[in-house]
Amino acid sequence: MARLGRRRLAAAAFALAAPAAAQAADDARAAEIVQGRCFICHGVDGESSSPAFPRLAGQHARYIERQLADYKAGRRKSSAMQPMVEELSPADFLLLGRYFEARRPRAHAVDDVELAQAGRHVYQRSDPDAGGAACATCHGADGAGSETLPRLAGQHAQYTENQLLAFSRRERRSDNALMHTIASRLSEHDRRAVAAYLSGLP
Repeated sequence: MARLGRRRLAAAAFALAAPAAAQAADDARAAEIVQGRCFICHGVDGESSSPAFPRLAGQHARYIERQLADYKAGRRKSSAMQPMVEELSPADFLLLGRYFEARRPRAHAVDDVELAQAGRHVYQRSDPDAGGAACATCHGADGAGSETLPRLAGQHAQYTENQLLAFSRRERRSDNALMHTIASRLSEHDRRAVAAYLSGLP
């Protein structure tokens, strides 16, 4: 009986240790990729210092996974990103998504408070011609997004503005087509304002 008890304890310990070991291996693989590639533009903790590159800290894992897959497949174009992902696997994309999702986003001060206040109105207003959709309808009042839609809170204002311009020109085609309609109805001032507003959300 004592021997049987020890076997059961050993089996239980193995069952607990196996997932932990797998998680450790996944974390190590993600850290290896980040430190070998991603950190150059996005920082080790997803806090890129340049507005040319998005902040990834706190971004949704599945959203990151999908964007990386789109870069590799050529559905989303970037001369910087495509060489970085060409040797990575779909499993790597999800590991990277989980890695950055687990990083804590930082709060950032708004450069232009008045512009950000105008952007708050733009973010919350509905567009009847786009089915009544406001930015906040899909991305949330706090800009936190969802599993399938990106977190926008705390993003570099310049990066957000650039993406809105790309959507308005239909240069980004791998995402929700509704964004083409919404972005095309924003003026240059609206794009700058909403980007400023989002940059200051925690």
